[in-house]
Amino acid sequence: MKEGIHPQYRDVIFKDISCDFSFKSKSTAKSNETAKWEDGKEYPVIKLEISSASHPFFTDKAKVIMTAGRVDKFKKKYKMK
Repeated sequence: MKEGIHPQYRDVIFKDISCDFSFKSKSTAKSNETAKWEDGKEYPVIKLEISSASHPFFTDKAKVIMTAGRVDKFKKKYKMK
């Protein structure tokens, strides 16, 4: 492989800003922010809008909303009260 053409693959902290959940993984994404992790070392921080901690599929919050919407749609379609 050619030298100097690949991005740096390093440890980073991914932080879900919607629920204040963080996890450490590896990435080539660039970031200007850094934060200390549990091991005492400082790592770059990548902010996420949604992760497994806040996604409706993993938190099981979407089922109630989706079911209610389906029932209302059915009643409206067949004009039931």
